Amino acid sequence: MRDPPPMCNDPDEAYGEVYGVARLVHGELPSMLVGGLGSLFFQMLHPLAMAGVADHSRYQDDPLGRLLQTANFINATTHGTKTQARAAIDRVLVVHEYVHGVSADGVAYDANDPHLLLWIHCAEISMFLSGYRRFGARRLSDDEADQYVAELMPLARDLGVTSPPSSVAELDAELLRFRHELRLIPEGAVARDFIAYGLMKSRLQRIVYRLFVLSAWALLPRWAQSTLGVRTNTLIDRLFIRPATQVVCVMFRLAIPPVRQFARPSPPSITTT
Repeated sequence: MRDPPPMCNDPDEAYGEVYGVARLVHGELPSMLVGGLGSLFFQMLHPLAMAGVADHSRYQDDPLGRLLQTANFINATTHGTKTQARAAIDRVLVVHEYVHGVSADGVAYDANDPHLLLWIHCAEISMFLSGYRRFGARRLSDDEADQYVAELMPLARDLGVTSPPSSVAELDAELLRFRHELRLIPEGAVARDFIAYGLMKSRLQRIVYRLFVLSAWALLPRWAQSTLGVRTNTLIDRLFIRPATQVVCVMFRLAIPPVRQFARPSPPSITTT
């Protein structure tokens, strides 16, 4: 596995905001793992999105390879240059050209459908943000959370989303507007169980991974948990699952320090005599 390219810290060359919140959120591995799992569980609730995955993805044959592809895309569009990000986006758009078909219900789907792209975008960034706010190294203010959502708007547009949300309030409203479209189709149940139980082999890996799965479920709105067919116990989550996951996240951060957030340079002071 190749090392990721060096981080671009030149505001004129970088694709994303060098001094932004996205670099903070996406630069921390453990909270991104929890949020990433949450986004997968959330996304699979849309029957057309799940039909596309079931028909065209190799996630069961090579789940770690699929995870690496996603990590590389996030790294390029968060920390890379405009050229690196554009290349990563173009690769996704090329793949999307081949992802279309008809679901088991007889409904056509297309990976380039702006409506489906909006769902994927909203489900993903809501879980990344929620994962960091619950398990990240520092507390995000509400203004910073809004800034995170706004920073991801250009990427969403470049991927084909016509009107991405610009704040947490708009993000939450979009997710609620999708609620009547969501249900767990049989292919979704297969994906849910594979992601929840079928990835890790060793006992220690299974214990840690189970904590992350339960924590990811707890990030979902209660109505989404019900649609997914899972239910977290609020008391057990608060007293055991969440504290245990936080300890694991601290250990992860000690082993793999988060990406350092750069402070915006202050303008030169003006002195008078």
